[in-house]
This record gives sequence, C-alpha cells and structure tokens, in this order.
Amino acid sequence: MNIHTPSNIKTGISVCPHDCPSACALEVELLDERTIGRVRGAKANSYTLGVVCEKVSRYAERIHHPDRLLYPLKRTGKKGSGTFARVSWEEAMAEVAERFLTIEKEHGSEAIWPFWYAGTMGLVMRDGIERLTHAKSYSRMYGSFCVSLSWPGYAAGVGAIRGVDAREMQKSDLIVVWGGNPVNTQVNVMTHIGIAKKTRGANVACVDIYDTGTMKQADHKYIIRPGTDGALACAIMHVLFRDGFANRDYLEKYTDDPRGLEAHLQTKTPEWAAAICGLAPERIVEFAHLIGKTERCFFRLGYGFTRGRNGSANMHAVTCIPAVTGAWLHEGGGALHSASGMYRWNKTLISGKDLAKPGIRVMDQSRIGQVLVGNPHDLRDGPPVKTLFIQNTNPVSVAPEQNVVKQGFARDDLFTVVHEQFMTETARYADIVLPATMFLEHDDIYQGGGHQHIMFGRKLVEAPGECRSNHDVICDLASRVGAEHEGFTLTPREIIDRTLKDSGRRSLEDLDRENWFDVQPDFEASHFLKGFAHADGKFHFRADWRKAAGVISTMGVLGPVDQLPVLPDHVQITDPSNEDVPFRLATSPARTFLNSSFNETPGSRKREGRPNLMIHPDDMAKLGIAEGDLVIAGNRRGQVRMHAKAHEGQQRGVVIAESIWPNDAFEDGCGINSLVGSDQPAPAGGGAFHDNAVWIRAA
Repeated sequence: MNIHTPSNIKTGISVCPHDCPSACALEVELLDERTIGRVRGAKANSYTLGVVCEKVSRYAERIHHPDRLLYPLKRTGKKGSGTFARVSWEEAMAEVAERFLTIEKEHGSEAIWPFWYAGTMGLVMRDGIERLTHAKSYSRMYGSFCVSLSWPGYAAGVGAIRGVDAREMQKSDLIVVWGGNPVNTQVNVMTHIGIAKKTRGANVACVDIYDTGTMKQADHKYIIRPGTDGALACAIMHVLFRDGFANRDYLEKYTDDPRGLEAHLQTKTPEWAAAICGLAPERIVEFAHLIGKTERCFFRLGYGFTRGRNGSANMHAVTCIPAVTGAWLHEGGGALHSASGMYRWNKTLISGKDLAKPGIRVMDQSRIGQVLVGNPHDLRDGPPVKTLFIQNTNPVSVAPEQNVVKQGFARDDLFTVVHEQFMTETARYADIVLPATMFLEHDDIYQGGGHQHIMFGRKLVEAPGECRSNHDVICDLASRVGAEHEGFTLTPREIIDRTLKDSGRRSLEDLDRENWFDVQPDFEASHFLKGFAHADGKFHFRADWRKAAGVISTMGVLGPVDQLPVLPDHVQITDPSNEDVPFRLATSPARTFLNSSFNETPGSRKREGRPNLMIHPDDMAKLGIAEGDLVIAGNRRGQVRMHAKAHEGQQRGVVIAESIWPNDAFEDGCGINSLVGSDQPAPAGGGAFHDNAVWIRAA
C-alpha cells in the first residue's frame, strides 16, 4: 500500500520523524507534487490507530512555512546576528571542504566535531553523520540530552531497554503513568488508555510534579516534589511487603535479593517518604493498596522524572514496584519505558562503525559549552574544537548552560556549518548555513520508541528551493574531504534495504509494500517470564551502576557513581536549594512544541501564547507578584525573564516553565536553558533539565 486516492485526493503513507516515543504512522494528503494538505494518524497501524498530535496534524504549516531555509547562505555579519548572503551549493561546499582540510592539516582530525541529535529519528538521516565521523577520525559525540539518565535506571533492574507491548494497556485494570505527560509528549498512550477505560473500566494513576494535561484525565492523582520519586517508590514497596501484597513466589523465582530488599525497606515508611515527597502518608498507603490489589497493573514510565541528578536512581526504584507485586506475570501488567532495545539493528552501513579507529576522543553533547570554551576536562587531552558540523539539533537553544554555549559559539576562530530547515538560534552563529529537507521530502526508516513497529517513511513530495537531505550533504562532503565508505555511494533506499537484511529483517520491498513490520516479541519474552535480561535471569533490586551505564554511555561511567544507592532509595544529590535559591524549577515540555521544533509554526505559537512561569498563588503572594507580571528567575548560571502565571497544581516552592521557546521570545533573549546546569550526573551523564534551584523576583 503505497498511495491510495480516497475522495480524489492522493494520500501517502509516512512516519512522523520527530523525537517522540509515539513515532506515529501517518496518512498525508498530497495536493500536488510539492504541496501537502491534512496529516492524520494511520488507522491501519495498531499502535497509532488513526490518532496524531495536533502539532503534526498541522504539518502543512511547517513544511510550507514562508521562513524555511531554501538556499545556501554565507555569514556576512557578526556571529549570532543572522546576517547572511545567498551563495551557490558549489561555493558553500567548496569552502566547507577547504576549511575542513586546512583545519585537519593544522590541528589534526579531532579538531573537527560533527554534532547532531534527534531532530529526525530516521536512521539514515540521523545517524549517517557518524559514517563521516568514523571515516575521517573526527571527534565523536556522546549523545546525552535525552536517555542517559533514564536508560541506566531501567536497565539496572530489567537488564535491557524493552518491556511489555504498549498495546497491552488496553487489557490493563490500572495504568500508572509515572513521570511523563503523554497528553503533551506521546498522545497515543492516551489512545490505549482510553480503550482500557471504555472497555474495562480501567483506572489511571498519575505521578508527577504538577497538574499536567495527563493528570487532569487521571482517576488517582499524586503530585510530589521534584526528585523525590525514589522515596515514594520505596514507601509503596514498604507497604506492599508490610500489608501482604508482595508476590513472594514470584520474588523468589524472578528477583535477585527479595529478602535484602524487604529488610532495607523496613525504615522506608509512608511517614518517612511523606516528609520527603510532600504526599500525605495515608495517600501513599492508598496508592500502594491500589497497586497491590490490581494484578493487571501497567507502569508506563516517562522520561521527565529522570531528568534530575538522581534520575537514574529514581527510575530504578520505580521499576522495582511491579517486580515486588509480580505484575509482570499478567497480560496488561508489568512495565514499559522504551522499546528501543528490542530492535537490535546492525547499523554498520549507516554509521560506518567498521571504520572506527580506537583512541579517538568522545565528547559529551551536554557539555558543548564547556567544550567550546576550551575546558581541558571536556577536551579530553585533545586539541581545541576548530570546526563544528551540525545536523538535527539546535544547541544554542536546547543545550544546558546556555550562556556558556553562546560564548563558545561566538569564538572568531570557530568555523561552524549548520544544515537546517529554519534560521535557528544555532544557525545564526554559523559561517555556512545549508538548507535541509523535511521528512516528506526524502526516504528513511524509523522505529517506534513507545511501541514495536519498524516503519518506512517514503519521499512523498519534492523539496522546495535547493534543500538537500542529510544523506546527500554528507556524501557530497565525504567526496570532497577524501572520506571513503560504501555507504557514501548508495541511495537511502539501498542503505535501508541492506540495513534491514543485515539486521535479520525482511527486505525494503516487503516494508514498502506493508508500510511497517510489527516486531514485538511474544508474551513470555515481553514479560520476561523466561528470565530478565541479566546473566542470572533475575530482576535486580541491587543495582550495578557501572554496568548499567554501559547501556548508553560511550564515555564510560560519568559523575560520582558511588553516590547512587545499591538498593532502591531516595538520594539527595539534586541541585541544592537554599535561602538564596529556594525554588525548584522544571522545564517541562509544552504541548505544541517538541524541543525547539514547531516553535516557529503559527498554530503552536498561538496555542502556547508566551513564555510563562507557573507559580503557586501562595508563593506569588509572598513574593508580591500578580498574574501576568514580568518576573526574573535566576541562579548562578544566568537569568531569564518570563511572565508569572498563577497555578495551584504543584506544591509550594515548585515552579514550571513549559518549553522550549525560542531565545528571542524572552525579554532579554536568554532562553530557559540558561538556568540548567551541564554537570554530568551519575552513572552516565545526561541533561538534568528539570533539576534547577532558582530565585524569583519581580522584574
């Protein structure tokens, strides 16, 4: 099924490429060879089920936006000014290649840093930049923005990054959405929850730090203080053991140290946890009993609650709960954080790992500011970075410690190339800007993060202007700088076909015909009924944090790993609050932005309004701040001006800035990540975006 024609309008089948676990299968109206109409979720896909988020449903706003980059540009003004002149592709690429070769000759190959992330989740267009990196022995990048805190926490217990089939939420009697807001960030979770509520009368419990759109739809609401999920999880397990809800037969067969865990939890009472997380003891008992009495209890674990310095420990603690109850035994029970670990791709052709030489330095994405200002720790005994080549990310907006990032990008001796769709904050600092295609303008292959499909996103329309795909630009640059690899000679379709076959899957011909492959393992494998993914087959209450870091980190263990608890616990290693910085700030995702994508589209800008800081009314009264007042939030890293918005749906002392707004949407041009630290939390680093101590005052 490639293209069909209902109501005389051609409809193409594709995949949303954005960094969302839903990875929706799409039906796209094709008005002509260059123009799309409406975008819908694909009804035939058993996870998408015809549903798509509002921002993607309006994708015509984005792909046909009048501000899209259409031609190569060369900087003519000061760095950061956004002043450029149009040049030809030949002129742009010739200059890029010349500068690359000169810098390599004068400073060594590691002075060049290809920098990328998840602006597209397509394997060919996202990961192909690594083929150039390996072929030329350029500095490598450790991608730490997103999963570096959550994945080690999940793997510490389960042993792998996979879990129960997401569609089993339809068979659940209790769905616990912990630390995620799928109404904003993965709408299809709500589709399957809705089916469970309608067909089974299922209940939904939500744990978060404020009253999100998801929590508004929950039957049981638990609003806690940021970074205290481990305490709540321990108290829940204390009650499960104490009140007879622990499945002792399951524990003996499937877990590593149930007796040690029970003894450890003796002091982790509801009263102990209440003092930490701010939830009343009786509510903790109520929640524990709700979990304990429900066999078909599905834990849908988000990313948000892990984006703090104790995030990995919190994930591990929460993941232990269904192991105590034995919920994994039942259809509709168990846990899912991400399905990413089940695909087992062989991406050698895409990423060129067969050319990777030992000893080439790896630098932390979240530390890009410190790298660019020459911090020796971050340069890892290598040369200064003299060249950045950027695809699929916007670090001057999204990276932590933004003021330092801007300082680094402003260096006169830094040659920066940005391949982008819009004139982002990062593109404004570039010396050369190259116009990029969008997902409907090239072929690629995708996997679900929150589900189990491999999907083909085919080219459906022609690109505007002179836009070129990531693959085309990488191959062109490779030919100019002397990089050799088979992947540079193949088309995206040829690479997709080979990658499928190298990974033990069926061919692209089959995928093109069927649109997606359902690759969910069977029930026993998905529920770990033949053993968890550790060597001993057990779920591990005792975390080996050094081993867990290995599921994601290409830099080894990062951060003070000895501070993390071996058994589930609350660990107080968050950004320290005190009289000077008494408020806890989380930069939670807005509904119609996705990182810094969509913040240029009219529909999203209208929906979000302006950058606001959500403050409890009692805190506003104490600060002498009224609704709509301009306020300043600050800490040692910077200051950000926003408008105050009264919001009762969080505990006192907690403030929320739903983001990411463009920097220039703020009064002083300083975006919210000016307040976020770039230190590397244990065990594998990562962006602690929701773990910030700040002061607040009227502007």
